[in-house]
Amino acid sequence: MTRPEISANRLMARIKRLGEVGALSGGGVCRLALTDEDKQGRDLLVSWMQELGLKVSIDVIGNIWGTREAEQGGPPIMMGSHIDTVATGGLYDGAAGVLVGLEVIDALNAAGIKTVRPVAVAAFTNEEGARFAPDMMGSGVHQGALDLDMMLATVATDGDAVFGEELNRIGYAGPVPAASMTPAAYLELHVEQGPVLEQERIQIGAVTGVQGISWTEYVIEGQSNHAGTTPMSMRHDAGAVAAEIAVEARRIAVDFGPPQVSTVGVFEVSPGLVNVVPQFARITVDLRNTDDTLLIKAEQQLMARAKAAADAEGCTLKTRSLARFAPVAFDETLVAKVEAAAAARQLSVRRMPSGAGHDAQMFAPNCPSAMVFVPSEAGLSHNINEHTEEADLVAGANVLLDVILDLAGESK
Repeated sequence: MTRPEISANRLMARIKRLGEVGALSGGGVCRLALTDEDKQGRDLLVSWMQELGLKVSIDVIGNIWGTREAEQGGPPIMMGSHIDTVATGGLYDGAAGVLVGLEVIDALNAAGIKTVRPVAVAAFTNEEGARFAPDMMGSGVHQGALDLDMMLATVATDGDAVFGEELNRIGYAGPVPAASMTPAAYLELHVEQGPVLEQERIQIGAVTGVQGISWTEYVIEGQSNHAGTTPMSMRHDAGAVAAEIAVEARRIAVDFGPPQVSTVGVFEVSPGLVNVVPQFARITVDLRNTDDTLLIKAEQQLMARAKAAADAEGCTLKTRSLARFAPVAFDETLVAKVEAAAAARQLSVRRMPSGAGHDAQMFAPNCPSAMVFVPSEAGLSHNINEHTEEADLVAGANVLLDVILDLAGESK
């Protein structure tokens, strides 16, 4: 047996090949969950798993995982992420974690290493939530945090497509029951999607946890009327209420200070005419904080302002929670192992929280879980110009390989 080595050529070849599926003409990729492009990406991933000799499993929510046999049976040490993207995504968000997992398996195979515990690599359905809300749907169902029937009945944000029907259409409604298996440990490599590692010239992020996420939709109904003849005091302007919600969301982030952030992602008014007072408005707000007490305070403050603004304008307000995840802390022992593996390879490393949601947070309540971050050029993600240097990907893959081998145990 020889020491397992990550192959940059193999890894980058798979990243580039998967990046061709759903490629956009100006760069980047679009593989929205359960589209034809998602099916093509899944088919390619399954073929790679089979080539590596993995036992492929697909569950009822469409999650895919390949398991490498070991000396002992039982729950595997699992690596994973996702291959679905936003509409204008890059090549690395999610896909890097899945394909680095495949490369770890390839490296173990090439070195002839057998492990005591099984090792698996997984791709979870609809992590992004770009076409079907909420996000992290596949891993949430897999770990019992989300209800299977409710998720299968979810209607797409871009039309009338139903999640369960689309899953059947692309042939990935598998036979394995939901919440059927929790691994012995879960590790996820991911591009940082932020600027910290690059700015500080640090190669590896040992992720301590994921900040809490709250998505809320506000729908305001007012009365359309003539923009010139209706006095300001007699208006029921849905757009004005939506604007006050948007301003308050921004004010909360500024007043609370880091790490509180807020984003208005959708802002719609109708009838959308220059000389008509808007009758209808819809706005979505994304609030995030590492402290759940502060996140709850932000939610309550924004809701109170929205109700007050609607009442003052004589409009009706309806709200709907699109997603709500409390902050999650990762396993201290695994975080320390990531740090130690980076240090042993003389790679710079720092502990840091994740500002984005990840599949790993669904596993954290049920098994030891952790993440490895690698730098994102200019902090860009959910962007066609998203990029991570090959050397950084290889460094992260080596850290993941070392931690996986430590957890799975080399068979003597």
